[in-house]
Amino acid sequence: MSARLPAHPSRGASRTLSVVGPIVAVALAILAWSAIKWALDLKDFVLPSPLGVARAFLDDPAPFLRGALQSAGSALLGFAIAAAGGVLLGSTISLSRTVERSVYPLTLLFQMVPLVAIAPLLVLWFGYGRPAIVASAAIVAIFPVIASTVSGLASRDPNLDELFRVLGAGRLAIWWKLALPSAVPSIVTGLKIAAGLATIGTICGEFLAGTGGENAPLGVMITTALRNFQTERVFVSVLLAAGVGFAVFGCVALASRLVLTRWMR
Repeated sequence: MSARLPAHPSRGASRTLSVVGPIVAVALAILAWSAIKWALDLKDFVLPSPLGVARAFLDDPAPFLRGALQSAGSALLGFAIAAAGGVLLGSTISLSRTVERSVYPLTLLFQMVPLVAIAPLLVLWFGYGRPAIVASAAIVAIFPVIASTVSGLASRDPNLDELFRVLGAGRLAIWWKLALPSAVPSIVTGLKIAAGLATIGTICGEFLAGTGGENAPLGVMITTALRNFQTERVFVSVLLAAGVGFAVFGCVALASRLVLTRWMR
């Protein structure tokens, strides 16, 4: 009598679980939120109810949606600058051990220096508005791209380097045809991390450099609502900022999957 193999969930069941799981988690979080407010009898300006937050958005969704679009645009632009600059700078650093040992530690400043410490300088250099916000997003997001590029370029097979040199390939040809393609998986990982960081940098930049008005971004909406004790609007803006982060990450993840699929052929 043969042993029965353990049953594996079908692909359809796995997809259903991947959709239903997050929905159940969100529902449980909302229930916990409501329970905490009810149990501790918290005032609305301390912790609004989920229904109050939903009502604050539905009563006038247009400003929130415009703010989300403004923040998303800044995050995507900052991410694009970080992606291009990070790959180019990481490639330059990897050209030689001397350059890597002398320049790479300096790039740690992008990660180690608190953004709030240099944000006033960004306002001084770029002025208030989108340029300073985009610079903030790019500064926060660029280090993971640099690190992943340097790591990916260094992980290639040195024997292939020697083969390319024997065939007469120059340093630029080796980088373009061998080093960069072999570093793609590592760079993709860095880009995914940078996507989330770009949104964080955007909101932080908006706190100091954002401008108000009809098209105020989410960071400005958060600070304005806090000053007016409109906690429901703060929650709406924060949740939309999280949605912007998910959207940027989703776009990068989808593009990365397409790139990796083509790379693995």
